[in-house]
Amino acid sequence: MSAQLQQPASQSARPARLGFLGLGWIGRKRLDALQGCEDVEIVAFHDIDPKRTRAAAEAHPTALVAQDVDALLACDPDGVVIATPNALHAQDAVACLERGIAVFCQKPLATCLEDTRRVIDAAQRADRLLGIDYCYRHVQGMSELKSRLGAGELGDLVSIDLTFHNAYAPDKAWCLERRLSGGGCLLDLGVHLIDLALWLQDAPEMELVSSRLYAQGRSVRAADAIEDSAYVELRQANGALVRVACSWNAHIGCEAIIGMRMLGTQGGAYWRNVGGSFYDFELDISRGNSSERLGTYPDDWGGRALKEWVRQLRQDRSFDPQALMIERGAALIEEMYRS
Repeated sequence: MSAQLQQPASQSARPARLGFLGLGWIGRKRLDALQGCEDVEIVAFHDIDPKRTRAAAEAHPTALVAQDVDALLACDPDGVVIATPNALHAQDAVACLERGIAVFCQKPLATCLEDTRRVIDAAQRADRLLGIDYCYRHVQGMSELKSRLGAGELGDLVSIDLTFHNAYAPDKAWCLERRLSGGGCLLDLGVHLIDLALWLQDAPEMELVSSRLYAQGRSVRAADAIEDSAYVELRQANGALVRVACSWNAHIGCEAIIGMRMLGTQGGAYWRNVGGSFYDFELDISRGNSSERLGTYPDDWGGRALKEWVRQLRQDRSFDPQALMIERGAALIEEMYRS
């Protein structure tokens, strides 16, 4: 074990002490994902909705119901899970990191590239772990696909097509107010697709070719409206094309269409949701007209990103350079909006 990874026995032996900021749908889902984990102690949580805090208190009676962020941080947790509205992510994350507290944040880390860099800089200065809930990295078979791509099994990639069409739109008012959300479907859904394209390939250089945003069928600029559909094309350094399509309130005849198709000179890969499900996926690697199944369902993947962060937190709370990839994705998203 390297010197950097060596930790006092007491750190890895005791549970990770966690706080939760935000207990809306996704915050509560992630809190529940840790239920029964012996290596986690929920020490405090805060939410502006008293009903949500009461419900969480019933499930975690020993945790402090903090009246504000400062009260939560005063409990000195090892890490904080942030699931507040998008516009609060950066300030909440920086407040934690400046007190030496590790952060696991919902996407996006911030609503603009400048604030994304501010959070990453704070994590580096504090030398504290920073994670983001890119949950689709943890769908069954995705890590295996990453390994095979790295080994060159698909040859040189020619194209990647990524899709996330949702028959619904967010039901929270803040999601449709730009100063609070930072954007529409591109920042809500497309951010996951961009991250997959980067992470699977160890963050190759990409340049924007075209970006079109629409609101109710009308082409818009980011500053004009919250987009409900977005279509983007990127080009990688080797010439491969990356196409992203995402939308809310899509007329697709099912709950959702989520997928990724990769084509290379030696093989391909196809990831897709099954029967319009938000939770059931299949992932195949293919050659010609034959395929090999890498991932299927049922698969309880939703909380894996958080659990992996907790595992890493208990071993080593220092800054992980992998977090620098967050800035790469944020830079691409910001360019898409600006164009």
